[in-house]
Amino acid sequence: MRSAKQPLAGKVALVAGGTRGGGRGIAVELGAAGAIVYVTDRSSRAGRSDLERPETIEETAEQITAAGGTGIAVRTDHSRPEDVRALVDRIAAQQNGRLDILVNSVWGGDPLTDWEHPLWEQDLDTGLRLLRQAVETHVITSRFALPLMVARRSGLVVEVTDGNTARYRGSFFYDLAKSAVIRLAVAQAAELEQHGVAAVAITPGFLRSEAMLEGFGVTEANWRDGAAKDPNFAHSETPTYLGRAVAALAADPDIMTRTGQALATWGLYKEYGFTDADGSQPDWPAHWANALEEELGPLGDPL
Repeated sequence: MRSAKQPLAGKVALVAGGTRGGGRGIAVELGAAGAIVYVTDRSSRAGRSDLERPETIEETAEQITAAGGTGIAVRTDHSRPEDVRALVDRIAAQQNGRLDILVNSVWGGDPLTDWEHPLWEQDLDTGLRLLRQAVETHVITSRFALPLMVARRSGLVVEVTDGNTARYRGSFFYDLAKSAVIRLAVAQAAELEQHGVAAVAITPGFLRSEAMLEGFGVTEANWRDGAAKDPNFAHSETPTYLGRAVAALAADPDIMTRTGQALATWGLYKEYGFTDADGSQPDWPAHWANALEEELGPLGDPL
């Protein structure tokens, strides 16, 4: 039975790319709202991915369960259709064909992103690999997962991106990948609407992920010290904030009114009233307008 504290009790979610960062934040907060969450990625206690990060899907699953949900870790390479087909078959068998929430959060493109050079000076194989990792994986996952939602005529697909405006993101392949993910949400929304399934894209603001904390030489306990290197870091947000935004969307009975939209934490907190882990409500565009717009120009309107 659902409660006000666990509005997603009994719901089944798949968070693809839930090892760390925004994916982990979303998976844990869906669990806190009561969902059964399958969390997938290549980084596992059975072996790390080529990113060589220490976080694992098993850790995320344990955090989901500790938060009040049910976490199920399934090591999956989302670039391999046979892996994804087996994953979805497992969910269907274990949950009587039910899948209510699909979150496409596979990324892994940080080491593949060239922030220094224009397209004509970049390594082509690396750039195309980024697109396969960050876009094709989403397509493959939706291809096999969507039939479960269509059959039940309900559900929510969430495409995790970076930014929700037409503003250029600073690197050709990175920009193309993050923009394409928004278009994936638009295209899926168009095809799914008649089946009662919604699809949206969502972006955090300045995300304080594990890798970002390391880059600033701080931990979550003393993260504000990072503002000494970059004052903008003081306006960052945790993956929990993004997770609570997605949980609020998943619990919204009127979610179909949002289908096809590119959403953001900074707009959704005003509507749903959620906070970040420390009780704050970061608003990246508000900070941009106050501190960065004069130098960098307007952030732009949502797509």
